[in-house]
Formats: sequence, structure tokens, C-alpha cells
Amino acid sequence: MKKVRFSRSFLAIPYALFMAVFVVIPLFFVLYYALRDDVTGRLTFGNFVTFFTTPVNLRVAGRSFFIAFLSTISCLLIAYPVAYIIARCNLKNKSALLLIFIVPMWVNFVLRINALKELLSWMGLINRSAGWDIFNTVLGMVYDFLPFMILPIYTTILKIDKSYLEAARDLGANKAKTFLRVTLPLSKAGILSGVSMVFLPSMTNYVVSNWMTNNKVTIIGGFIDFAFLNDSWGRGSVTAIVLLALMFLFTYLTGGFKNENGAAKGKALW
Repeated sequence: MKKVRFSRSFLAIPYALFMAVFVVIPLFFVLYYALRDDVTGRLTFGNFVTFFTTPVNLRVAGRSFFIAFLSTISCLLIAYPVAYIIARCNLKNKSALLLIFIVPMWVNFVLRINALKELLSWMGLINRSAGWDIFNTVLGMVYDFLPFMILPIYTTILKIDKSYLEAARDLGANKAKTFLRVTLPLSKAGILSGVSMVFLPSMTNYVVSNWMTNNKVTIIGGFIDFAFLNDSWGRGSVTAIVLLALMFLFTYLTGGFKNENGAAKGKALW
């Protein structure tokens, strides 16, 4: 009788079981309900046709994309200078500065959003107009996801070899050219990582949109929640499948599936 020898591949068994139970099987049921008619129970592509031919669905998807785009751009414009300053400062303990942005994440998410809502309500920015509702939603998204943009960019800039910067200065480049031609291109991986960490959740975080606008702004995450709560499993599953496809497409376009090597690799943080 042969003895079973231990192999390091056995360590992957718990992870494989976890992926099967909590990822593969739930996705199978979502796909099944997306292809199932809620009335007759037959398999059909009618749910997909209905999704892409219903103006309300397309309007919600477009609004979600617009809010996610504004949230991502706002986070990037704030996070990059912050990450650059922290990474390039001469302080010995730079992580102490990062705590300023990380500590709020230790507080319960609902409490933070509720506190922000109360502040905006005190300032009179709640229940004003549709434009202000979009602004409040974007503000809530930025407040929630800003650390996820700062951390990968900071890690990427910190890992850039300083000899590249010295070589650029030796060749006559000023600080602006050194930043545009050396620092910014080498921090691309961190930017893409931060963008994916902000853009995708911003399309589905309906808690922020509901709380910050008193349920006046519906994004695609809230649309899915509403469909399932009203027993429209086919409509909710189709919306989830479409959103999943968009996430895969976005991740592919931003290079999230590529295994990039280099000194200035920011995705290793995630």
C-alpha cells in the first residue's frame, strides 16, 4: 500500500472549496435565473432582451456609469497629489501620514455616511435639486473610496527607483518634465489599480446613493436590490450578469489581468 505524500498543492484544496461554494455555485444560480422566465419557468434570453430594450434600465446604467466616472476622477485628482507628497516627503515615519486617511475606515461605514449626510443636511445641501443629489452621491463615494485610490498610488511612487529621477535631471530635465516623463508613467500601475478599486464599487454602492439623496438617485446596485426584493429574480440576475461583464471588460481594459513585473509595481498591494 503506497503512502500518501504531502504536497504543497494540497494547501490549495481549502481555497478551491471556498471558491466553489461561495463563487462558482452562486454564479451558476445567478446565470440560471437570468435565463429563466419568472412566469413560465422556461429557459429563455427574454430577460436579456428586456434589459437592453427598457429605457429605465439603460437610464439607471448610464447614471451609474456617470456617477462612478465622476467619483473616480475626483478620487484620482485628490489622491495622486496626496500620495506623491507623502511618498516624496523626508519624514522617517511616512505611514503616520497615511493613518490620517486610513483611520476613518476603522469607523463603521453606515455611521460615517450618516455623519456626512447630517453635515450636508446642516449645510442645507440635502433635498435641493437633481444636480445636488448627484453631487451628494459623488461626494459620498469619494469620502468612502478615497483611501483605496491613495494606497496603491502611494505604494507605486514609493517603489520607483530614484536613480531614474537622478538620470532625468542629469540629462537636463526640469522637475516638471521629470514628473511627466518618469514619475507619472512609472506610477501607471498604481493609478490603474486605484481606478479599478474605485470605479467598480462606485457603480453598485447603492447605500451611499440612497442615504445621501433620500432614495432619489437609483444606481445599478440599488436596481438589483429592488428587483430581488420584489421577486423579480430574472431581472435582478440579468442586471447582475451585465454588471459582472462590464467589470470584466473594465478590468481587462485597465490591464488588471496582466502580470506586470517591475520595480514600480503598485498592484502587489492588492
